Amino acid sequence: MRTGSEPVTARSALRARFWLCVWGLVWAVFGTVAFALVGRPGWAAACGALWLVVTADMIMVLRHIRQGPHYQPGRDVPPYRPPEEGPPSPGPPRHRHP
Repeated sequence: MRTGSEPVTARSALRARFWLCVWGLVWAVFGTVAFALVGRPGWAAACGALWLVVTADMIMVLRHIRQGPHYQPGRDVPPYRPPEEGPPSPGPPRHRHP
């Protein structure tokens, strides 16, 4: 059901983003070290820049996780304000075949 407040009440899978950051961080560090050892400074610099971006994203994700339920509401908190009295919703859209 759309209420018009989706940008305000949207949720992000912060724990999934954290583990993706960890995965990216491991590969960025590996790439930086490997390219530096092989003598490819351009690729090592690119992996180093990616390392910085991933680290900044991880810091932001951890900050949002630690801020608590405002960013990570529990399962009992609905993602939107329940509508006041009104007509029932029409249900899921149906496919129309010719």
